[in-house]
Amino acid sequence: MKTILALVFALFLPLAHAQTPAPAADGSPEGLVRKVTTDVLEAVKSDAGLQAGDKQKALALAEQKVLPHLDFTEMTRLAAGRTWNTATPEQRERLVAGFRAMLVRTYANAIDVYRGQTMMVEPARVPTSATEATVRNRYVSPGRRPTPVEYSMRKGADGWKIYDIVVDGISLVLTYRSQFEEAARNTGVEGLITQLQDKTRATPPALRSKAL
Repeated sequence: MKTILALVFALFLPLAHAQTPAPAADGSPEGLVRKVTTDVLEAVKSDAGLQAGDKQKALALAEQKVLPHLDFTEMTRLAAGRTWNTATPEQRERLVAGFRAMLVRTYANAIDVYRGQTMMVEPARVPTSATEATVRNRYVSPGRRPTPVEYSMRKGADGWKIYDIVVDGISLVLTYRSQFEEAARNTGVEGLITQLQDKTRATPPALRSKAL
């Protein structure tokens, strides 16, 4: 699981060196991926702490540059499965907050997994009228098979956002579904929310307020 979470954010954080052309400014899903990657790498170049792997700074950068482009509501809905349908609107809000905070906290513990790998964004041909798209990347390291990563994206009123990440054939949201549904069966929706909140207790204080 830590490997999956590291790759979720490695696209944008200083764990890999991106081999991509100049960022596209066309509002396309591929363009968004390239632009955010470039923005983050430029921030890394100008900050010695980020270059040294400072977790607090990396997570702060994620809050500013990465997390706004993730659709946590849709990610949580897909991960929760049938549990989502039985939750009240207020419970859904807390599920989203808890899932978001858990992902951020898990990433903090997995930040070093893919340091030094090369990321390659593959060209995406998406019609201008499309509202669903997949952007494919490959993570490459010497002597190893490239790791394929797919970002499932959806276009809404506020533009393109990522709602699932598939790493080497393994879906982030589906990986959590069985865990969430089992927890809900055993302890109810409130019990699942409590479990998610418990997993965030190690989140750095500076980020916990934003995550929750």
